Amino acid sequence: MAKKDIFIGGAWPYANYYLHIGHLAALLPGDIIAKYFRMNGDNVIYVSGSDCHGTPITERARKENVKPEEIATYYHNEFVKTFKKINFEYDEYSTTMSEHHKTYVMDKFKKMMENGYIYEKESLEDFCETCNTYLSDREITGICPYCGGQSSGDQCEVCNHSLNSNEVLDKHCIKCGSLTTLKLNKHLYFKLPEFEKILQQLINKNKTKWRKNALGESQKYIDMGLVERAATRQLDWGIPVPVSGYDDKKIYVWIEAVLGYLSVGQHVADKRNINFDKFMSNDNKNLSTYYVHGKDNIPFHTIIYPALISALNNNYRLPDYIISSAYVNLNDEKMSKSKGNLITVNELLDKFESDSIRFYFSFKGPETNDINCSIEDIIQTHNKFLVGMLGNFVNRNLSFIVKKFDGNIKRGNIDESIIKLTKEYYISIGTFFEKGEIKNAVTKIIDYINIANKYYDNKQPWIQVKENIKDFNDTTYTCVYMMANLSNFIYPIMPDGSKIIKDMLQIKEFKWSEEIIKDDIQINNLQLLYKRIDEQ
Repeated sequence: MAKKDIFIGGAWPYANYYLHIGHLAALLPGDIIAKYFRMNGDNVIYVSGSDCHGTPITERARKENVKPEEIATYYHNEFVKTFKKINFEYDEYSTTMSEHHKTYVMDKFKKMMENGYIYEKESLEDFCETCNTYLSDREITGICPYCGGQSSGDQCEVCNHSLNSNEVLDKHCIKCGSLTTLKLNKHLYFKLPEFEKILQQLINKNKTKWRKNALGESQKYIDMGLVERAATRQLDWGIPVPVSGYDDKKIYVWIEAVLGYLSVGQHVADKRNINFDKFMSNDNKNLSTYYVHGKDNIPFHTIIYPALISALNNNYRLPDYIISSAYVNLNDEKMSKSKGNLITVNELLDKFESDSIRFYFSFKGPETNDINCSIEDIIQTHNKFLVGMLGNFVNRNLSFIVKKFDGNIKRGNIDESIIKLTKEYYISIGTFFEKGEIKNAVTKIIDYINIANKYYDNKQPWIQVKENIKDFNDTTYTCVYMMANLSNFIYPIMPDGSKIIKDMLQIKEFKWSEEIIKDDIQINNLQLLYKRIDEQ
């Protein structure tokens, strides 16, 4: 069977604060899918990076009296460390500040302009006479027209209503406090409405591949009526506009951030001597593309990004699978940095092992609905499933062998019904991974662990060892066979636990196919797979 070509893009977190558990829940499926396809021997390009441009970063830099690049660089480096601790394995985790990204985006911007999809237009824009500058939405403060609360130019701080700056009342410059005026300014605009037919066809085509929330949000976006979007912005920080007369502006972040999938994908492909144009071609029948992100990012991946690809006329594949997670609430409340009701991934990693966190958000994550997360639930999930089920099966088997036979497992006959079942589980679990149905994959793995524990209990090897050593060897060998294959099943979810099992059984390979045991086994470095966590 020919190897599949797999492109996976994980959303680019905004580099102005630490990664929180909402980021993790949304991005984790991408790493799981990548690990699965790599085990399968497929050609995987899995990319992401830090979104380092835009007004929130410039505003934070202004308040802290530092350069925006310092803020973005600091949090980008923190992201890299956090992803490493939680066992993410991107082929490249980049940044929108990188030279290859800037060069790529500027080149593609010119291409879209040459193709007739970007044009110049004058429009009225907020202006501060005192500062003598045009203002972005985040540089405006005013009154929300819906609740009367304090508002920035894009969102009310009281009712959280999303706003257009022209809706905001009594607008002032956030820097000097002066009332704003409206003044004509020229910008470049992207002709998004021209792609309505292509986008509608894309939605209709992917009814079984996009998550329900992605289908709903995308259709709603189209039904509201697509509008031309400003492609440039009055900013000092960002990617230069490669057009004469636009030295005082930057490319709008909504364009350049999503093009990061292609800029970094191209970079990875170049390093591997892969022809990226052929790899991403719509004519490549072996290709599947996955885009992994949170619910708030849906339109950028299902409307904006496909429209930009179409505007390039490069015959690239539009998104196949949209893996769009819902939201994570903390202790029954919506997470908010300003309210202090937010927990970072680093804070979780201070309390729990990586596997425990990955398992929790794989099994209980916001795949189809918003979830409520609590420390107590993470502990209970860890103790019930990782300790009470998986750890129990592995450790009671191997510790018994170490105690009775000094860790030497004699070759026996593997139960044929278990072999048949195991082969079936590779197919069903693999199918769930390929469809991005992580919860279903984990549920199937739990089923297999349950079967393994029941098999051990029913065979009663602690009695067999006294009455019939052959039956004991067959039971033990069958259980070790299940353990070896479980190490493959769990690897995309819990790579550390998988490695421990493989190390104890002295298995070197990580693969998505039946692990066949042919010889006696000497248990190596017996250790407890997972430790119980005290709920207190």
